[in-house]
Amino acid sequence: MTHFTDKVAVVTGAASGIGRALSVELARRGAKLAICDVDLHGLAETEALVRAAGAEVKADHLDVAQRELVLAYADGVAEHFGGVNMVFNNAGIAFVGNVEEMSFKDLDRVMDVDFWGVVSGTKAFLPHLIESGDGHIVNISSIFGLFSVPTQSAYNAAKFAVRGFTESLRQEMIITGRPVRVTCVHPGGIKTNIARNGGEVEGRDHDQLATSFDKLARTSPEKAAKVILKGVEKNKARVLIGSDAWVLDKIVRISGPGYARLTASFSKRNGL
Repeated sequence: MTHFTDKVAVVTGAASGIGRALSVELARRGAKLAICDVDLHGLAETEALVRAAGAEVKADHLDVAQRELVLAYADGVAEHFGGVNMVFNNAGIAFVGNVEEMSFKDLDRVMDVDFWGVVSGTKAFLPHLIESGDGHIVNISSIFGLFSVPTQSAYNAAKFAVRGFTESLRQEMIITGRPVRVTCVHPGGIKTNIARNGGEVEGRDHDQLATSFDKLARTSPEKAAKVILKGVEKNKARVLIGSDAWVLDKIVRISGPGYARLTASFSKRNGL
C-alpha cells in the first residue's frame, strides 16, 4: 500500500515529459489514471505504459485551452471512476520571442494553455476533489515562475500567474477547511521536448534554441515525477525540482531585483 493506492489521479499533458513520467509512476504506486493530451500518438504510448504497470486508465484527447471541454471532461472522469482524488495540471507549451517581436496571438496561446488551462482544470475538478474528502491539486509552474528571463515574457507571465493562483488557492482551502491540499511545482531544467515543440517568432534559430535548452536541462522526467510525488505525500506547498532550481531560487531571494542583470548577461552569452 502506498499514499496513492486506489486513488484516482488526473494528469493533463500526459503524452510526454513530466506528464508521462507522472502517469507511469502513479500507476506503479497503485493509482487509477485519467490521462489526457492533444497529442494522440504520444497519449497512446503513455496509456500502454500505464496499462503495462497494471493500472486502470482512461485516456482522452483534450485541449486544456478549451474551457467547456475541460469542464465536461472533469464530469466524465468523475462519473467513470466514481470520484477524483488528485489532479496534476501539467499541460504546457513554450514560446520564445521578446515583447517587441511577438504578437498578441502568441501571448494569448501561451496564456490559454499554461495559465487558463491550469485555472480551468482546477475549477472543473475542485467540486469533485472536495466531495472525495481527500483531494489534492498539483499545479505545475516553473522555475520561470520564480524569476524572469529575456525572450520568455509570455511563459514567465503564465508561470508567475500559476504560482500566484495556486498559493492563493492553498490558503483558501486552509481557511475554509476544505479537504483539498494544494501544491505548486517549480521544475528547473527538465529533459523534455518542450523547447523543440514550442513556438518562436520568425527569424529565430529553433535548433540553436533547442540545443541551448538541452545543455541546461539536467533532470530526467522520471526523477522529476518522483520528487513531485514525494512533495504530494508530504503535503508541501512548494516543490522545487533540480539543483538548478534550488540555486536560482536562492539567488533571487538574496539579490532581489538585482538578479535580472545576471540573467540578462547569461542569456546573451548562451544565445537564449
